[in-house]
Amino acid sequence: MRSKMQEPVQPSAGVRDRFGAVLTASMSVLSVETVIGAIALFVWGQSQESAGLAYNPLGIILLILMAPFLVAAGAVLAALLSICVVMPLLVTAGWCGRRFCGRETWWWVPALAATGSAPLALATAVFVKANALEGLGGWLTATAALTATALVARRLLLPDRPRLSGSAMLGRVAMYGTLAVTAVGSLAVISLYAGIGYEPPQLGVEAAAGTWSDGKGGTLTLMPDGTATATRVETFELDDSFETVMHECTGTGTWEYDPGAGPWSQEVIISVDDCRMDTWEVLGTSEHPKLFVYIGDPDSWDLYTLQRHHQALPPRSRQGEPVS
Repeated sequence: MRSKMQEPVQPSAGVRDRFGAVLTASMSVLSVETVIGAIALFVWGQSQESAGLAYNPLGIILLILMAPFLVAAGAVLAALLSICVVMPLLVTAGWCGRRFCGRETWWWVPALAATGSAPLALATAVFVKANALEGLGGWLTATAALTATALVARRLLLPDRPRLSGSAMLGRVAMYGTLAVTAVGSLAVISLYAGIGYEPPQLGVEAAAGTWSDGKGGTLTLMPDGTATATRVETFELDDSFETVMHECTGTGTWEYDPGAGPWSQEVIISVDDCRMDTWEVLGTSEHPKLFVYIGDPDSWDLYTLQRHHQALPPRSRQGEPVS
């Protein structure tokens, strides 16, 4: 008879009865995922084209001083995510399992996590103007992070498994989380050491010579004989109030290439009459090199960039005459 059968545990009651344990487990997993995500984001950033902007010592000191407040803010955010997202996900997954499958099944967790995170991922991709592949990657990452957190917390609610306290689950998450962070960190170091990080191309004199364009009508032509011609090239300086002022430079002068100690220290030094022309640094790739200068303070991350201007041969008609 049903009265003698074991009654199924209602997830809503389980979550409510074990609120503290589920909250502790969820927050600890989210913390581990945040560290792993930060490492992955750092490695991804190192692989992207970057000017290698200098770090402000004062900014680093402020970051260290703010670390406790950032940790506290992260804990509050993890608690809110646990209460407002993870716990409702567990309750909904349990209900869907009993309603459609006759029993609770774990795969409802990733199914609902993927469904629930899809609109947010789409909205974020549209807001930041990400391409389809980046949007898909963000959606899968959010789904995986939410699924892992919910499945760990779900372990505390299973009636057919040995009962665990919140502190015991915290210890397990700390142990396995440390191993995961160590493994990811080791892979990150190996990847960066293997050369996955971005490095600007080594130009050389021959590669630096040519016409460079800002795409807005400004061009800089560097001849192999060392002469330079600037046409409406933008130059920047700070006025008395430390505001950036832009001037257009048009004139002729000279240039030279300094290889420096490597790709990051190479420079193209240009001198044009009646213009305050800054020293240019190198970005881009070997196929598509770029020259750049900082606009104002380097910490502002604003760059003025020139790209190599390729002059293609004009197409010809069947009679061999150039097409106008």
